[in-house]
Amino acid sequence: MNRTRTRAHARTHSRAHATRLVTAAAATALLALSTTACSESDVDKAKDRAASATAKAGEAVSSATEAAASKMAEVKDGVDAKADVKVDGPTKSEDKRTAAKITATNSTDKKADYTVSVNFRDSDGNLLDTAVLNISDVDPAKSKSGTARSNRSLSGTPKAEIGKALRH
Repeated sequence: MNRTRTRAHARTHSRAHATRLVTAAAATALLALSTTACSESDVDKAKDRAASATAKAGEAVSSATEAAASKMAEVKDGVDAKADVKVDGPTKSEDKRTAAKITATNSTDKKADYTVSVNFRDSDGNLLDTAVLNISDVDPAKSKSGTARSNRSLSGTPKAEIGKALRH
């Protein structure tokens, strides 16, 4: 029950950050457009475009966060392994999505798989996207890497961080 509340709180918190970020950007764009617009019709069109962009961006972050939480919940008998996983990056990939190299180091004496949620954040710490990566068959006391890619093109220079890592 507490995990459910925590996940729901995290989703709400992430959505709130994303909505504030997009709303601020849309408001700034709207202000710039309204001060240079020639007519009320131009201002109304700008308002409509800004509202549409705000809604779409908020929905994308919410959808990605929920999908990642669902994938992480599918892992049975997973053990917290955040200390075993690190991020190198992010960098831009050819398809314009943000990519980050993730390395898992198996600290156990048995072969293990890792399921990792990776959060992409802007310079203010606002959540832009979340992706899940599986790194399979990591030998004991060895490391193995994979690449986490954002679900969509992200603007600016996002930073990647480990949200959650499970060893199973």
